[in-house]
Amino acid sequence: MILYTVPIAPDPTKVMLYIAERQIRGFNLGIKEIVVNTVKGKHKEAEHLTRNPFGTLPVLELEDETFIFESLSIIQYFEECFPEKALLPKKAKERAKALELERITDLRILNEMARYVHATKSPLGFPNNPEKASEAKTRIQPALDYLECSLMDERDFLMGDAVSLADFTLASGCQFLRFIKADLFGNRPKLRSWDERFRNSKSGRLVLKC
Repeated sequence: MILYTVPIAPDPTKVMLYIAERQIRGFNLGIKEIVVNTVKGKHKEAEHLTRNPFGTLPVLELEDETFIFESLSIIQYFEECFPEKALLPKKAKERAKALELERITDLRILNEMARYVHATKSPLGFPNNPEKASEAKTRIQPALDYLECSLMDERDFLMGDAVSLADFTLASGCQFLRFIKADLFGNRPKLRSWDERFRNSKSGRLVLKC
């Protein structure tokens, strides 16, 4: 299997953190990584568009030349096909809650972090848009409050004592912000402590660049 990816970008980072965590837990997925240079626009060229007509990353290429190009779909494929030492809980309720928190973190936090980055100092060269940046900063607040509250019980990570998909999602967004030296956590000490713990976790140290 081949993972087409790019460092620092949130969705590829989420998948790379997942792959690293599986390896740390003793299961090597055997993924070959190929970097697609988005700064040079390689994701918009025909070669990549044959893999993913939307031009986004990451993209997983299977041995039969099937392409999967949504980060959560890639992770769920790994979970289903390689259940040994999988990360998602096996029981339906716990699994649903883990996926729910990942979706909250992705749709309500990571998306807004990405919008903020691209509206302030886009690595892809999008024009600055202070109004969009302000809107993203406003929209992100309720979900950050939700996570800050959930960490009040002194858990180490977002779902408890072990890292989860939600941790990968949030960490990938935080790295994207750090890339432009931005910070949206505000006065939330629990989230700041979580960020420090995750960056110093084994998977965090393996994958995160900043």
